[in-house]
Amino acid sequence: MRLQGKVALITGAGSGLGRESAVLFSGEGARVAIVDIDGDRAEQTRKLVEQAGGDAISLIADVADREQITTAVNQTVDHYGRLDIAWANAGIVSRGGAAALGLEEAVEFEDLTEADWQHVLGVNLSGVVFTAQAAVRHMKAAGSGVILATSSAASLVAYPKIAMYCATKAGVNGLVRALSLDLGRYGIRVNAIAPTHGMSPNFLMPPGSPVVGQSYEESAGPWNPAVSPIPLKIPRPPSLQDNAKVALFLVSEDSGYISGATIGATDGGTLARVGMWFPEDLNPEPAQ
Repeated sequence: MRLQGKVALITGAGSGLGRESAVLFSGEGARVAIVDIDGDRAEQTRKLVEQAGGDAISLIADVADREQITTAVNQTVDHYGRLDIAWANAGIVSRGGAAALGLEEAVEFEDLTEADWQHVLGVNLSGVVFTAQAAVRHMKAAGSGVILATSSAASLVAYPKIAMYCATKAGVNGLVRALSLDLGRYGIRVNAIAPTHGMSPNFLMPPGSPVVGQSYEESAGPWNPAVSPIPLKIPRPPSLQDNAKVALFLVSEDSGYISGATIGATDGGTLARVGMWFPEDLNPEPAQ
């Protein structure tokens, strides 16, 4: 068990990658603090962990509120006596980002309001800062710890209609690099994952929507790698578990000398692709 005896706090753990990882981390021996702005979702995740034989608590916090996430971190330490892993996973897409799926109206960049910006900035970047600040106080005292942040492929390449989201996730990458430099002397590692595929549709759905429990690709129906835009062709779609396993690697001793890195989880070669399409004869079918 790679996390035996560890205590891990995960924000945004009421659904999606956070929920998947809470169950995975517990199965690897961790006791888990499940933090979410939606208390019902957090409780559902806690029950899933306990049904699988794990130990978890559920806590309600808005990560954009420094006092709330600090309280959640302190409650975790009060309950379990320590904090080894703090994963700032909670995130939201900027307004207009779900328009392509018909879930909201499209909105032009210049029409986004200051409130729109403050909302996505507060959750996606300030939330990471506040979570890390609260965790670091305990980790410094212990002489070790791991901070993980959820970035995005949108921090590395452009996605349409979500410029504010892209900006906040790029900020996460810069924060991770800087914190790894500042905190390494205390035995604290800081990294981020940048999922490209295998993420939850709940990310783009309205608050309170039923938890899907699958990735976009899994929930889209039968998988056909031949028509997938992902360069890597394998006979199954990318899943939440694929991202969760990269997170597990980064919070375990398997990555004991990695710090300051943003790992492109579930990339499948997408980010390596050039920005133009070539004729098929330049990318022939593999020999049979």
